[in-house]
Amino acid sequence: MLTTDEAFRKFKSRLELNDKEQANASARQNEVRDYLDTKFAIDNSFLTGSYKRHTKTKPLKDIDIFFVLKESERHYRNKAPSVVIKDFYDALVEKYGKDAVRKQSRSVNVDFGVVVDADDNTDYRVLSVDVVPAFAAGDDYEIPDTDTGKWIKTNPKIHADKATAAHQAFSNEWKGLVRMVKYWNNNPKHGADKPVKPSFLIEVMALECLHGGWQGRFDYELQALFATLADRIFDTWPDPAGLGPPISDGMDNARKQRACDLLMAASREASVAINHARQGRNGEALAAWRALFGKKFPLS
Repeated sequence: MLTTDEAFRKFKSRLELNDKEQANASARQNEVRDYLDTKFAIDNSFLTGSYKRHTKTKPLKDIDIFFVLKESERHYRNKAPSVVIKDFYDALVEKYGKDAVRKQSRSVNVDFGVVVDADDNTDYRVLSVDVVPAFAAGDDYEIPDTDTGKWIKTNPKIHADKATAAHQAFSNEWKGLVRMVKYWNNNPKHGADKPVKPSFLIEVMALECLHGGWQGRFDYELQALFATLADRIFDTWPDPAGLGPPISDGMDNARKQRACDLLMAASREASVAINHARQGRNGEALAAWRALFGKKFPLS
């Protein structure tokens, strides 16, 4: 039987992107890019967000693709953000159909109709991408935000650099821990709404909440992380790049209270699992961790 540490190492590996998934993500980017090139003047496009930062969890979905528009499309910048979102939405509906395309506050989501099996596998395929129209603004980018009705600045490179620094400062275990908590956050047992939304907020909070250095135990680190996230979910969490609105603005007090309750419950469940292992009940410990995280946590 696996020890708790062996199980967490296997769990961590299962949540990492492999070559096949990266190849599929690249192919989807090119497919969407080739099509949108016929509709808009695009300067360049690139994969970004948690996918690029290697903090994306499984099943692999909602991969951000920035589409940087050329100066000839600058007229969009002088209009409400909803205009460019609608035009991208309409263009993508022409190719993928209305049922597969959805407008979001800062992007347009395209669902490729990939079915997730009973073990959360997708045959190495990407479920969906988020198409983000953007304009270059010096070293930064401006993207539409229909929630505020404004164009907001962002800089994916700063986000990536901070994640890399945190990972290295935590003995290269930071990203694995973030992916595990995001996997918990995606668990269908929570219902239609994820406890923490956007999931990027988990990553932003982990920049501060995972501190003091890696102590060598996944179980203890995660129990403490769940408790700290619960304790600090009501804080204001600014954009790590210092450019856009606070990342925590996406949750109102009711959402934060729900997240607090679920994170605290997760911390308690982790304590139970740790106690099972401490008492020599390894099978019960692994079962408890699987009940907490979901199907990709191994029992053998």
